[in-house]
Amino acid sequence: MRPIQFFSDEYLEQCKNADPEAILEFLESFRLMNDASAKSKLISIKIPYSLLESFRRKCELEGVRYQTQIKTLMVRWLGGA
Repeated sequence: MRPIQFFSDEYLEQCKNADPEAILEFLESFRLMNDASAKSKLISIKIPYSLLESFRRKCELEGVRYQTQIKTLMVRWLGGA
């Protein structure tokens, strides 16, 4: 279940007054972010060992793959879910 999103009156007014170019840019960005067939990029990142192990263990307890959880958190942080 997805959380309910609340928007400020200011933000809604800004969206209401968006020009067609801004709307197209938003829709294209949304499409690209949610494209299931989008290519993945392999990255290398240094994370403290204890942090990664704790994260992996918590994911294991919740039955979630840890790399999938990292991607889920990134999408949420960007406002995609």
